[in-house]
Amino acid sequence: LYNSRAFDEFSAFFSRSDSFGLGICNGCQMMSNLYQMIPGAAHWPRFVRNKSEQFEARLVMAEILESSSLFLDAMQGSMMPVVVAHGEGRIEARDCSAAGLLERKLACMRYVDGAGEASEIYPLNPNGSELGLNGFSNDDGRFTIMMPHPERIFRSVQNSWHPREWGEYGPWMRMFRNARLWID
Repeated sequence: LYNSRAFDEFSAFFSRSDSFGLGICNGCQMMSNLYQMIPGAAHWPRFVRNKSEQFEARLVMAEILESSSLFLDAMQGSMMPVVVAHGEGRIEARDCSAAGLLERKLACMRYVDGAGEASEIYPLNPNGSELGLNGFSNDDGRFTIMMPHPERIFRSVQNSWHPREWGEYGPWMRMFRNARLWID
């Protein structure tokens, strides 16, 4: 940020122990560019043009990985459909390879195929990110960024099909309930 007042305000917010944030899609891209202000986010990648060279919008499968993210607490190992809608979602690592991000548990989500394996294959991986990585958390889990749109599919009826036992809400609602639990 070139405005010193805005820089100071953002830095103060990110440094507070009672603050948290979720950056989705464009918010993910914005927050990834603020990584120097966010404690424990130095590993966050840049997000660049999709390998397909076009905007991608559809449902894909994602797996929640073990991480410190407060939003994804107790969701590790879940595989579920999620909406994507972006033209610049491919990760470009800054200081650590994709494999290093995965190994160090710095990634919190990835695209998977029908067998639950990480996918780099188009269209299962809509942007071509290495190892299918598409979400990251800062070290203490208060700030999470991701390219997919779970906020567009948190209700059961937003899915093309869902089991009856889901009731009104789908599995992505857990993210928002986790945030509420963290506040309490």
